[in-house]
Amino acid sequence: MQTAPYVETKIDGRIGRVILNRAEQYNALNREMVRQIAEAFESFDAHDDIRVILIEGTGKAFSSGADIEELAGETPISLELADPFADWDRISRIKKPIIGAVHGFVLGGGFELALSCDLLIAAEGTQFGFPEILIGVMPGAGGTQRLTKRIGRTRALNWLLTGERMQANQALDYGLVNEVVALAELEKAAIALAEKIAAQPPLSVRLIKEAVDKAVDLSTQAGMEHERKNFYLLFSTEDQKEGMSAFKEKRRPEFKGR
Repeated sequence: MQTAPYVETKIDGRIGRVILNRAEQYNALNREMVRQIAEAFESFDAHDDIRVILIEGTGKAFSSGADIEELAGETPISLELADPFADWDRISRIKKPIIGAVHGFVLGGGFELALSCDLLIAAEGTQFGFPEILIGVMPGAGGTQRLTKRIGRTRALNWLLTGERMQANQALDYGLVNEVVALAELEKAAIALAEKIAAQPPLSVRLIKEAVDKAVDLSTQAGMEHERKNFYLLFSTEDQKEGMSAFKEKRRPEFKGR
């Protein structure tokens, strides 16, 4: 196990786990913490034996949002020079699937981090929201964009303009989370999902994630053309040969990511 000041990482079989470890501050995200998250994600993304990344938080919250004390004295020029969202862009470029196991408060930057995950499992009682408007600002790490694309313009504006909090079951109804479980079952459920995905052929997983991400931004026709190219590409892999051979021979395939 390796421990960084704000982020703990460990490997659990084929799962790379990233644990937010600033519990006394409800895992509020300062720049150093986001940098450490991006580094942990990139390290696991480049690790051949890791197939899925799981992110979770310690204490009473996944993340309560940005560290306001760090932001309060900023100016437009200081923000431009610091480029605080560069590390968020690194997170958006991760190719392996990211599962978020969230509980407690998932607010502001914490909600943006959750929306950067590919799949989400939430504990009962989890609260999601963008309270930035209540302190005179707005989301800046993709919140307005990702929330709108997930739930639509009218619903997104309702939450963004009021700063109100969304309960876990409502987030489930909106399709923002995949499952809501008891807090005591959160880790178990997240690991079970991660293991199920980790058992799949890694190149198929990677190209499916890529194609789905394209579907969000491209026209249907352009997205279908990209999907087709990825479909063809997989026929050059050893895993495709293994998968189809195993199907014909009625045995369990052994995927190697090649």
